[in-house]
Amino acid sequence: MTEDSKQNALPGKRASRNVRTTRVRLQAPATQVAAEGAGPGAKTDAEFGPEMFFNRELSWLQFNRRVLHEAGDARNPLLERVKFAAIAGSNLDEFFMKRIGGLKQQIGAHFLAETVDGRTPEQQLTECFQALETYQEDKDKIVTQLFAELAAAGIEILTYAELSEAEKKIICRDYYDNIFPLITPQSMDPAHPFPFISNLSLNLLVSVRYPDEQDISLARVKVPISAGAHRFMQLGKQQRYVLLEEVMANNLEKLFPGMEIVACELFRVTRNANTEDNLERADDLLAVIESHLQSRKFAPIVRLQVNPSIGAVRRGRLAFELGLKEESDVFNVTGIMGLRDLWQIANLNLPQLKYPEHHPVDHPLLKSERSIFHLLRENRELLLQHPYDSFESSVERFLQEAATDPKVRGIKMTLYRTSPTSRIIDYLIRAARNGKQVAVVVELKARFDEEANIRLATRMEEAGVHVTYGVVGLKTHCKLILVIRQDYNGLRRYVHIGTGNYHPVTSRLYSDMGIFLYDREVCLDATELFNYLTTGFTPKRNYFKLLPAPKLLKKALLERIQREIDHHGGKTPGRIRFKMNALEDSDITKALYRASTAGVQVDLIVRDSCRARPGLPGISENLRVISIVGRFLEHARIYAFGNGGEEEYLIGSADAMKRNLESRVEILVPVESPDIKAELNRFLELQLNDQRNAWDLQADGRYVQRQPRTPAENKGCQERMIDQAEKRLHGINRLRRRKARTGSRRNLRE
Repeated sequence: MTEDSKQNALPGKRASRNVRTTRVRLQAPATQVAAEGAGPGAKTDAEFGPEMFFNRELSWLQFNRRVLHEAGDARNPLLERVKFAAIAGSNLDEFFMKRIGGLKQQIGAHFLAETVDGRTPEQQLTECFQALETYQEDKDKIVTQLFAELAAAGIEILTYAELSEAEKKIICRDYYDNIFPLITPQSMDPAHPFPFISNLSLNLLVSVRYPDEQDISLARVKVPISAGAHRFMQLGKQQRYVLLEEVMANNLEKLFPGMEIVACELFRVTRNANTEDNLERADDLLAVIESHLQSRKFAPIVRLQVNPSIGAVRRGRLAFELGLKEESDVFNVTGIMGLRDLWQIANLNLPQLKYPEHHPVDHPLLKSERSIFHLLRENRELLLQHPYDSFESSVERFLQEAATDPKVRGIKMTLYRTSPTSRIIDYLIRAARNGKQVAVVVELKARFDEEANIRLATRMEEAGVHVTYGVVGLKTHCKLILVIRQDYNGLRRYVHIGTGNYHPVTSRLYSDMGIFLYDREVCLDATELFNYLTTGFTPKRNYFKLLPAPKLLKKALLERIQREIDHHGGKTPGRIRFKMNALEDSDITKALYRASTAGVQVDLIVRDSCRARPGLPGISENLRVISIVGRFLEHARIYAFGNGGEEEYLIGSADAMKRNLESRVEILVPVESPDIKAELNRFLELQLNDQRNAWDLQADGRYVQRQPRTPAENKGCQERMIDQAEKRLHGINRLRRRKARTGSRRNLRE
């Protein structure tokens, strides 16, 4: 039977080969699978004490320190350093909204259980705040230095007092014409209760009194950045800026005419983002999510930021009114408050202060103008490495051709995050209007993208797309497209599986991978998975090759780690290489410890949180952890096993986190092409040997940045990937020109 005819065949009896290499033992609990066959001398779960694990929250704060370090690294272009400062600020805001907010909820619920690292919620909160003290000191030094270097480069961020009288007139005219109408002062007195303070808003606390009176009244004035005003007000066309709140603070007389301004102080609040209830009992998921979005606006406040100069009485009043503990929940901020607003400066059109512009290149196997479906049938497997390979000419092209190809009968797709203006949505709508069956599983619970996803889902439904919201109780996090096409001898199915979102913007900013597959068994699995996602019915669902969570994936990883231990020997040394965003699952961590104890080399590339502690005598001496922080956000997930010399590679959407493996719909897919396996091997080794952007995790929890030893090592793995993609493109173009010249000479001879 040819491979083409296999695509048409009905699901038959599964080959024992596939069962042996990809199926898992469903009868055994995950922790049992991890411990089975561990061998003499191997530790049991009870022997893994809390000292062997890092805390998730503290480990994540270490990651954000690495991001902040990039803002202070003079090897990076100046505006790129400003960008890293903005990212670190935005990251920390979300940390308070999600992680600190979650810890406070646990404390409020009197939740006393310890994490695997032996900490209660109260202890975690205390240690996080201690870590944030040193982070704040480092941030202040780095931002001060950044502003000085910006000024030296001709980009001045000035105080209002530093402006000349002529400049003050210019900026005030702009302020009164374009911003002042957006401002609404709110007083705080018995007739006017304490006003609602929106999340992440900047606010002026203004103390005023009538002339010749002693009583002081308070008013809150919101800095209207969310209403469209820029945080940094520009002076004419020069690269000279002054903060909007400073302009407002120095021009309060129009807001409070005839009043004496006693004090004006800046503050900012952060609200808890954890507002979801148990959604399993929801009758209308869409309505419940919309209700949660409204609730989030009024969620409890978890952080108050103030300037150190604020009066003690007013500091205490704010903390009291916002329901906070002044000694622990109020943070003094020296310098600029709300670093995420530095994106405005980072986005200035000054290419000489940025990385050289990067243009993703077309994948060489997709350069042809022939139908993409014909190309995929010929190649069977095709690996994409974004942002080095173009997302537009691969994934977007796949959907565009599917929408217009008269032979395409249906498109099924998962959507976790995408751009509101994404052409992907346009292609799906076009396909539905062209009479194709289009089904999209939209995840409404994608944190901070819920509102955007509701709008996109509504738009698609109105155009005739069949929209569902996944399985109750689970987030649909997998990235999967299935296209069904009528070919000359029956239906064919084509699959794309990705590690990152179908998001055209982040596809240029994140380092991700995707794979096109024309494989009968994978396509059957994808069909089975979509049937599960659109119905939620689970009995007797079987898979040939895909490893979906929560049913199979965790057990499959644990079994493969154990297989590596079993195969380890002199002739076939075991090796495990994982690349992921986070390693948080304690069962996976323990299994990796067992592998290291058995002598298996364990190499982990973990972007942020990592529970595994390398370098423990007798436990993790064969385990190393590195983190890559560079121009692009590392986002790919790869699981590689030595497998007794027959290397196995899995790629997909899942991190080794308990939530991903047990509470989300994820998938990993095995890579079978020898050429693609070789590509993945080169990619992993390139990252493991990076001397520019890699940090080594130490046994005490510190990360130490590697330093280049030779001029050639000044290029990190991401720059090398850019170079490789461009060289590949130049080689293809040279080959095409050579073929064109050869063809011209032949035509002349004829």
